[in-house]
Amino acid sequence: MRTGRCQCGNVVFACAGSPVALFVCHCNECRRQSASAFGMSYLAPRDDLRLLQGSPKNWQRQADSGNTVNCFFCPVCGTLLWHENSGSPETVTVKAGSLDEPVDFADAIHIWVSRKLPGVDVPQGAAQFLEEPT
Repeated sequence: MRTGRCQCGNVVFACAGSPVALFVCHCNECRRQSASAFGMSYLAPRDDLRLLQGSPKNWQRQADSGNTVNCFFCPVCGTLLWHENSGSPETVTVKAGSLDEPVDFADAIHIWVSRKLPGVDVPQGAAQFLEEPT
C-alpha cells in the first residue's frame, strides 16, 4: 500500500495495489498545476484510494476532451493530490509527487508531447502520444 500526503500533512491518503499506468503529462494544465515543465500522475483504480486523514476540497474544470475533471487539494496548504475524470469514473490520477515513496517513472507514458516545452527530452524508447491516448 502506498501512502501520500499534502505538503503540510493535513490530508493523508493511501492507494492499495499497483498503478494501472504512470504518466508524464506535458499539457498546459499539468504544467500550471505543478508549476513545472510537466505533471506526473499515478493512475489507480478508484476503489484503491482511501482517505486516511483530513478533508480535501475540490474544484472542477473542463478537460480538452470535454470531460469534467474534479481536482482534489488540501484546503490548508493547497497541494493538489488527485483528479477524478468524468470520462473514467473507475480510476483516479494521483499526483505522483504527493506519494511518500518515490515512483519509478522509467516506463512512464508521456502524453501531450505536442505541448512539451523546448529542451524537455522524452527518454528514447518511452511510450508517447502527441495528445491524450484513446
